[in-house]
Amino acid sequence: MRTAYSVETVRAAERELMARLPEGALMLRAAAGLAAVCAGLLARRPGRVYGSRVVLLVGPGDNGGDALYAGARLARRGAGVTAVPMDPERMHAGGLAALRAAGGRVAQAVPQRADLVVDGLLGIGGRGGLRPAGAALAERIPPGVPVVAVDLPSGVDADTGEVAGPAVTADVTVTFGAYKPGLLIDPGASRAGAVHLVDIGLELPEPEVEALQHADVAGLLPEPTASSDKYRRGVVGIVAGSAQYPGAAVLAVAGALRGGAGAVRYVGPAADSVLARYPETLIGPGRVQAWVIGPGLGEGRAGEVADVLAGDAAVLVDADGLRGLDPAALRARTAPTLLTPHAGEAAALLGVSRESVEAGRLAAVRRLAERYGATVLLKGSTTLVAPGGVRAVRVNPTGTPWLATAGSGDVLSGLAGSLLAGGLSGADAGSVGAYLHGLAARRTGGPLLAHQVAEALPAAWQDTTHP
Repeated sequence: MRTAYSVETVRAAERELMARLPEGALMLRAAAGLAAVCAGLLARRPGRVYGSRVVLLVGPGDNGGDALYAGARLARRGAGVTAVPMDPERMHAGGLAALRAAGGRVAQAVPQRADLVVDGLLGIGGRGGLRPAGAALAERIPPGVPVVAVDLPSGVDADTGEVAGPAVTADVTVTFGAYKPGLLIDPGASRAGAVHLVDIGLELPEPEVEALQHADVAGLLPEPTASSDKYRRGVVGIVAGSAQYPGAAVLAVAGALRGGAGAVRYVGPAADSVLARYPETLIGPGRVQAWVIGPGLGEGRAGEVADVLAGDAAVLVDADGLRGLDPAALRARTAPTLLTPHAGEAAALLGVSRESVEAGRLAAVRRLAERYGATVLLKGSTTLVAPGGVRAVRVNPTGTPWLATAGSGDVLSGLAGSLLAGGLSGADAGSVGAYLHGLAARRTGGPLLAHQVAEALPAAWQDTTHP
């Protein structure tokens, strides 16, 4: 599992480690890792590291020191290294001395010929985007030249991924000691490129954010045994669709049928459409282990949502089912509850603007989970799953922009609901469902249709269990 930690947590771990190490040793460890990644990128060019042209954009803090020490290592291997300071009077003294001793130089303007640019303008403590001096340097990065960010792209908030002003867009980010949430959550994640973690020996507590990997998903997926039957494997009920949106019911059932439950029961006005496509579906009320309610319901069906929530089965609420939810009623439930809003629906649930949710996704999903006492899956460019309580928020690492298509969320709801019926917790059902959903979309390619994502789910399931 990939785990991420807040700036405060990382700083505390760094202080504890530095107290046991010689002065400057931690920065040298970080710089060595940064230089190794840069050398690996430069080695892809015909002349390799020797003779390459490296530009360091240097801020006044430790981030700039990391860049300078790494530049010194590259200069000793024959690279031509030029440091361009954001503030010439506030460069890291030790890093600057090391660079000059290795043959590097300092310039006041960004050279327009370079093989690699290293962004060392702001560290993980930076807030609010680049200031004018840093933004001016970032704007002068030569087009097409690979950019390596030191710890995280300058201008990205390390704790949230928010970008509140000018920021660097990197091709590669070399981060030290631990992943930071801003490297995993958009909009910051989309600026980080490929992320390399350099282990510098930090001892860290429980993470604030985590992202499942294949092995984690494989360990959570419900698998039938020799004694299993369709009822022991779980039955998921789908309350979805309307005269106007019968396809939502079909797509939710499609996801549910491929989510591991032993049976799918449909209740709603689109039974003929569902049976025509999926004759395996049970029709009508009956005992279930989990309900999915909301996709394509339309107006005027709040009573059905209330009835489902009043029961003792696990419930996933999506789309039209999210309208007018009573926080007190949800907090009173003892069975798992999973809400799956997109940004607009989340904004309505919180009484804020959609723009504020999209700009601060991590804060929004945490507020939703706290307010409604439920696990919340916030769909979007980075899907986040926040369980009620103090557990880490999960970031989904799979997916593709092609999933921004009608009906894909209905498939996800059915899939995650099926996993709920199979015995997974709300957090596990949401995060495993999002993972498989994104993996299936990658396999499908694009442009894609929602039903193609459902059809690719068995192969995505196999990808995780038999990599």
